[in-house]
Amino acid sequence: MAKRASKVRMTLSSGNVFADLGLANAEEEQTKVRLAVSINQIIERLGLSQVAAARRLDVNQPKISALLNYKLDGFSVERLIRFLNSLDRDVEIVIRRKPRSRKAARILVSAA
Repeated sequence: MAKRASKVRMTLSSGNVFADLGLANAEEEQTKVRLAVSINQIIERLGLSQVAAARRLDVNQPKISALLNYKLDGFSVERLIRFLNSLDRDVEIVIRRKPRSRKAARILVSAA
């Protein structure tokens, strides 16, 4: 008996998983995740414990645990930017006109 090949349906990602899931605040969520990735990488590179990171960022240890596990509901973009400043990182925000070739404007976060 011959096996039937199953058809797999794939959808091309927009580049923002939150938008792909249809979340209303997709741009903000993706921005928060990208900021958190940078913060978590810095904390790891510095070898900070959760307690030491909490002291440095002026929050309690459970907040650091949430951050390290990407539970970001209690964090605003502004707060995450302040965390980066507390970790001796400059944050630069550049505002420019979107290209005509792109339908919608976007928020882009990149780490140098």
